[in-house]
Amino acid sequence: MLNIAVLVSGGGTNLQAIIDSIADGRIKDTKIGIVISNKKDAYALSRAKEAGIRAVCISKKDHKSRQDYDKAMIETIKEAEVDLIVLAGFLIVLSEDFVREFGGRIINIHPSLIPSFCGDGYYGLKVHEKVIERGVKVTGATVHFVDKGTDTGPIIMQKAVEVKNDDCPESLQRRVMEEAEWIILPKTIDAIAHGRVIMKDGRAYISDEV
Repeated sequence: MLNIAVLVSGGGTNLQAIIDSIADGRIKDTKIGIVISNKKDAYALSRAKEAGIRAVCISKKDHKSRQDYDKAMIETIKEAEVDLIVLAGFLIVLSEDFVREFGGRIINIHPSLIPSFCGDGYYGLKVHEKVIERGVKVTGATVHFVDKGTDTGPIIMQKAVEVKNDDCPESLQRRVMEEAEWIILPKTIDAIAHGRVIMKDGRAYISDEV
C-alpha cells in the first residue's frame, strides 16, 4: 500500500481528483496518509477532513526561520510514514534540505508542457496568462519528479490541451485541469504504486510505455 502525503496551498482540486480516483479504483493500492497546507484557510484542508483524511497546516509564519519550518515539515511527513510526496498546487519552493531528505520520492503537477512556461514565477493562473500572451496553440500539464531546481526534475507524464481562440486565462486553466491535470496525476500515482515508473539515464519512463 503506497502511503502518500499531498501538499497544497489553495482549493485542492487536484487533491480532490486523487481522492476521487482512489475511491473509484483508478488509483489502486494507495492511501492518502496526510494532507499538509501552508495556509490555514486553504479549502483543500476542508476537502481532506470531509474525506476522513488527516489535515494539517504548517505555516512559515508560525516558525522563526526557514530551517525551523523545514524541520517541522520533515518531522511531520516522517511521522506519517509517507512513501511519496505529491505537490498539488503547493506554492512554496522546497528547500534543498527538504528535497535531499526525500530525494526521488517527490512529484509535482505543473500546468504547462515543461520546459515551456515553467520555472521561477510560473505558477497558477500566471502560467495560463503567459500562454495566451505568447499565442501558443497547444499547452497542457506535466507531472515530474522534484529536484533542487524549479520544475527541472525528470518528466514522468504529460498531456496536451488545445488553446482555443476565445480562451481567457480562467477558461484555459479550467480546461487544463479537466483535460490534463486530473487525468495524468492519478495515472502517475497509480503507476508509482505498482512499480511501473522507472529511471534510466536520468529520464523517467512508465514501464508499459518503454
